[in-house]
Amino acid sequence: MASSKHGISRRLVESQKSLWVEFSKLALEHNALNLGQGFPDFQPPQFLLDALKDAAASGNYLMNQYTRGYGHARLVNAIADVYSPIMERKIDPMSEILISVGAYGSLFCSLQGMINDGDEVIIIEPFFDCYDPMVKVAGGVPVFVPLRPTKTGVSMATSSADWKLDEKELESKFNEKTKAIIINTPNNPLGKVFSREELDVIAKLCIKYDVICISDEVYEWLVFDDNKHIKIATLPGMWERTLTIGSAGKTFSATGWKLGWTIGPSDILVGAKTMHQNCNYTCPTILQEATAVGFEHELKRMGTPECYFSQLPKELEPKRDKLINLMTEMGMWPVIPQGGYFLLADITGLNIDLSQEAADEPRDFQFVKWMTKNKKLTAIPPSAFYCKEHQSVGENYVRLCFIKKDETLEKASKILREWKSSM
Repeated sequence: MASSKHGISRRLVESQKSLWVEFSKLALEHNALNLGQGFPDFQPPQFLLDALKDAAASGNYLMNQYTRGYGHARLVNAIADVYSPIMERKIDPMSEILISVGAYGSLFCSLQGMINDGDEVIIIEPFFDCYDPMVKVAGGVPVFVPLRPTKTGVSMATSSADWKLDEKELESKFNEKTKAIIINTPNNPLGKVFSREELDVIAKLCIKYDVICISDEVYEWLVFDDNKHIKIATLPGMWERTLTIGSAGKTFSATGWKLGWTIGPSDILVGAKTMHQNCNYTCPTILQEATAVGFEHELKRMGTPECYFSQLPKELEPKRDKLINLMTEMGMWPVIPQGGYFLLADITGLNIDLSQEAADEPRDFQFVKWMTKNKKLTAIPPSAFYCKEHQSVGENYVRLCFIKKDETLEKASKILREWKSSM
């Protein structure tokens, strides 16, 4: 008989099930093309791979040993050089930057470092699914407020810009218990790029109620058309209360490197640093060295068409547009993303018999499972990015990833067109 002492910690019970494990496994079982999980199926830029190779072959034994716990000196200096002009202030690389194991690690350490039992954390929906369990594990109370589509029931493509916060609803979530708010711009899964006006509303509430802002900006370089990414930390009164999170994986198309960073004032960052030093302590030296060289390489080209940060969104735009056209042909009306590398598609126009799927699951979960089994194409159900109370906002959509090789998207095109011809 198993001992009651051998079970999972009570604080982790609700976090045990993984959306990513479930749908990746389902895709493998049915040999389905996976446009669900978000990672490129192509190589990072050659200059980054060369930097890694050079670091490994340098003969410098320190490349294979522990480096500075809060971040390899060359990397934090490079990040400070890149972001000081963007943040419109001189960033101290030694006190105002923390390198973590991916943006996941940045979020985890930030929340663990600031949240006390009972502190409330406002989460804007749709949210990346780790926010909720991370807040709870830190002892906090998640408080949710959704972006809602302002154009519904229309047989046409819409924009992620059409999804809006209700300002009165948002302010109603702030009170004396509110410790922090988490925003994600560009947003995953929606692709919304928050406008200056929308960020102003959030900033004024943060200042009014003395709330810290955790700004997840991992898709900051992936902005399309005439949209512009604005860092909330640059708004008046916000640097001193904002932790800005970035990702080498998203910046350089190298998600497996798992390097993230947090930028912010030293008095707020100290909690994240303390958690980090007692959790991971440091991150792989050789990957930090290569990432630093990558930033140094691009720093000379910032603002030019040749810069990788400019090239990548230009390369992704036609991929995004291909998926938009495919979804439109299917009658799965797309929500055109302003940024990121995901696209939501409305499935309400499809007359699919889902009676064989689990009746207690949201419609998008049923649909994605049906599509994986019957059409050999996998997506992600967006209702997973909402609290239970607001799941209905997302359950009529699916999330598809378009940071894929053209051959991969062509395979998706073939699947969808064969599906359409059989309707």
